[in-house]
Amino acid sequence: MQRKLAAILALDVVGYSRLMGQDEEKTLARLKQLFGDVIRPAVSRRQGRIVKLMGDGLLAEFPSAVESVKCAIEVQNMLAEREQGTPEDQIIQLRMGVNMGDIIIQGADIYGDGVNLAARLEAVADPGGVCIADGAYQAVRDKLPNQFSDGGEKELKNIARPVRVWHWQPGKNKDVAVPEPKVPEIGKSSLAVLPLENMSAKEELTYLADGLTEDIITMLARLPGFLVIARNSTFAYKGTSPDIRQVGRELGVNYVVEGSLRPVGKNIRVTIQLIEAETGNHLWANKFDRPSDEIDEMQDEITLGIATRLEPELAKAEVQRIKKRGESNVDAWGHYNQAAGLLSAKGWHKATFVEANELLNKAIKLDPEFALAHAYLSLIMALGHMFGLSPDGQQDRELAIDMAEQAIMMDNSDSSVLGFAGCALSDVGLIDRGANILQRAIDSDPSNPQAWVALGAAMLRSGKARKGVEYLQHGMRISPHDNRLSFWGTSLAYALFRLRDYSSALREIRLACQRDGSNYMARVVLALIEIHQGNASEANEAINEALRLRPELQCTDVQALIGRRGVRMLMDAQLLN
Repeated sequence: MQRKLAAILALDVVGYSRLMGQDEEKTLARLKQLFGDVIRPAVSRRQGRIVKLMGDGLLAEFPSAVESVKCAIEVQNMLAEREQGTPEDQIIQLRMGVNMGDIIIQGADIYGDGVNLAARLEAVADPGGVCIADGAYQAVRDKLPNQFSDGGEKELKNIARPVRVWHWQPGKNKDVAVPEPKVPEIGKSSLAVLPLENMSAKEELTYLADGLTEDIITMLARLPGFLVIARNSTFAYKGTSPDIRQVGRELGVNYVVEGSLRPVGKNIRVTIQLIEAETGNHLWANKFDRPSDEIDEMQDEITLGIATRLEPELAKAEVQRIKKRGESNVDAWGHYNQAAGLLSAKGWHKATFVEANELLNKAIKLDPEFALAHAYLSLIMALGHMFGLSPDGQQDRELAIDMAEQAIMMDNSDSSVLGFAGCALSDVGLIDRGANILQRAIDSDPSNPQAWVALGAAMLRSGKARKGVEYLQHGMRISPHDNRLSFWGTSLAYALFRLRDYSSALREIRLACQRDGSNYMARVVLALIEIHQGNASEANEAINEALRLRPELQCTDVQALIGRRGVRMLMDAQLLN
């Protein structure tokens, strides 16, 4: 079992039994359409996960209160618009409850008081409205344009203490209209590869589908003239059936690749479609049947088919020249994948760094030539050294350098290997060496957002703040749904602060805080900017939140991020020791 802090959204259909009694088939069809067209895409857009369906309701979890409340309000507004003109006795309405709390993760399910309270809040919400607990309200009140009315303290069934609640309902609360920022297009040869769907009940084929998707992304990104959205953003659509035109608008691309995978006899069949995002028209489609041991050749064929449809002048030799990325040892790859998702799932703490270190060492023991595991371990050790999250910081610094150089010797052409290793070298103070490796990572794969961001941070450390901002912004732009955006945005905010663009810095750091409720470093940078702007109360609130997330936090733990001057400002304001 695992525990983490999450935002939980519970919803159910108002008058479900009555609607089913009127017309069961029609009601089920309408609810299925509502779920597919409105609810599931909204949850995906807000980086949430639908945990389970429960009769006439569902439960979803989100990385932050802001995203969960945004999702709830978006769904209610869209549903109200859809139901206009529907006879009153047939209108579908939802009740929603949102809570921010500690949850227990067991398999794909979640449990705990945080989940129970969300369900109780949903029960007291108004039809068509959203009811949120006071803790979630405090997290969103200054970050959303939506206005909530105070519902006072409520006695809720099976909840030990009274809970203060807040209500939102369309028409009763005067929201401030703040349009979502439009994602700019990034060129006529820009595309996103959505995760291939496993059409069988065989769980092992899900891993094959994910691996094949990643390889197609990597190979296309290395072709001249293409700009491919990073996998961290496209995998946010995994398990959904998104509208391709919506995907194009959200990611700012002109083309989308989607497909599926399933067994056919002794073969694996992969079906691929290339779609024009603006119109939804299919430009190219094909199916590939191969024995499972010929997946490499299939990938080449798929990539060539997409490439030649978009850029007819691309030579076949360029596709054949690109080698498949990946590791032969599946168990080692599994340990690596667990470590790679650990920090974003559980936050930056000593325990998570120790756990990631153990997983990566297991991967390396199983496959000593696993370059990517060496590179990522070097980055984990470098970050642990920088932010005081490792038991022996100085020893980890030396190990980080050693691991990074080993990774580069094992594979000096893979962009991910170079990106992680270069970042580690820069983070431990070898800035010129690290920047050189990071530039090679970008040259190998211009769509590697981590390498762009790491190079931006290296530029910042070397006194080139303006160039650092340019690289940081570009890296964040090509992966707009990345689960690392909060940490990257923290670096961007500090770079803007260094350039004395205080309003932009404040906007970016507040956004970084919204994106990840466990990112204590974002709260430290927020406090630094608020102190500089003379907002002592806001600075104190930000530091208190940082200390809640990491009680043992000291100035030495953040000096690598904000420098000696920033540390002095916090100490002079008596915010950190």
